[in-house]
Amino acid sequence: MAGDYYKVLGVSRDASPEEIKKAYHKLAHKYHPDKGGDEKRFKELSEAYQILSNQEKRKTYDTYGSNAFKGAGFGAGAQGGWPFGQGGFGQGGFNMNFGGEDVGDIKDIFDIFFDGMGGTTRRRKTYKRGGDLELIAEITLEEAKAGKIIETSFDTFLKCKTCEGVGHDASAGFDTCSHCAGRGEVKEDRFTFFGNFSQVVPCKKCLGNGQIPKKTCSHCKGSGRIKGSKSVKFEIRPGIEDGQIIKLVGQGESGEYAQEPGDLYVRVKVKPHSVFVRRGNDVYATVPASITDILLARKKTMKGLGGGTVTYNIPAGFDLRDEIRVKGEGMTRSGDLVIQLDARSPKHLSSKAKKLIEDLEKEI
Repeated sequence: MAGDYYKVLGVSRDASPEEIKKAYHKLAHKYHPDKGGDEKRFKELSEAYQILSNQEKRKTYDTYGSNAFKGAGFGAGAQGGWPFGQGGFGQGGFNMNFGGEDVGDIKDIFDIFFDGMGGTTRRRKTYKRGGDLELIAEITLEEAKAGKIIETSFDTFLKCKTCEGVGHDASAGFDTCSHCAGRGEVKEDRFTFFGNFSQVVPCKKCLGNGQIPKKTCSHCKGSGRIKGSKSVKFEIRPGIEDGQIIKLVGQGESGEYAQEPGDLYVRVKVKPHSVFVRRGNDVYATVPASITDILLARKKTMKGLGGGTVTYNIPAGFDLRDEIRVKGEGMTRSGDLVIQLDARSPKHLSSKAKKLIEDLEKEI
């Protein structure tokens, strides 16, 4: 292949391995022959990536250019750019000899090549399991501390009650599938730049059963599921954190043809509080205090996160940079309420007040 490998991938000559890989993946998906892309362009991309993704080959290419690989390109066996032996593609199957060379370099090429072909990265499924769903449960900080039972509903696919999810009336009987002659599988040919491939795949007409129901369910049109509203009930346990996910097994979409349902993932979102801030199992609060409160080391009360009254003492000799901890008043029994005092001097003082403070200053 003539041309600049870097230009083929659209990257600079000092591009990092990650940038080269990202560029290849993007372009290879675009030009994949199995997706209606340009086969020649896809082959050029794969050859460029196979060279530039290998540190030694890239170094050789940067020094000598593409001439260094003439006669040792694609399909040249273990001596060239591809580690395939004599009995490679196009000779009756997947007889490959990797020989321990460059396996990591071509992994990404195989990932693209088999994408959508029922190969290593994706497998063709005859029946579809129900899809997983995600919901957001927004709660207050008080509810996160105390816990809560939530009941909600959402629209999704439900199992058809008319046919119990199978999509047909079994008592009406079945006909042998004419497309696969009752085998449930068919041979499928695909053409790629590696060569021609044949693989056995489930029959799309009978969905791998080899038989076709004589009477399809009129309610779900044969899919075994219908659109509807689903209700779920779940528990928010005390002390749950913001962003935590609750998995409800089997509470997602119903599967096609009585296949297993998907799961429901509930992401918990804890709303910000006007007074308290959570840090782990502790909750922090900034509380206003007067100078006299601090000087007299008074006992104070405040409303706690749970709604009850919390009592705390300002210790003698208190430093405003210190914190006051009230044990067991945090998010859990092991968490604390951490109080930070906000003390400010009065904006206006009378002459009498100033005289009293001056006398106090002399006293202490």
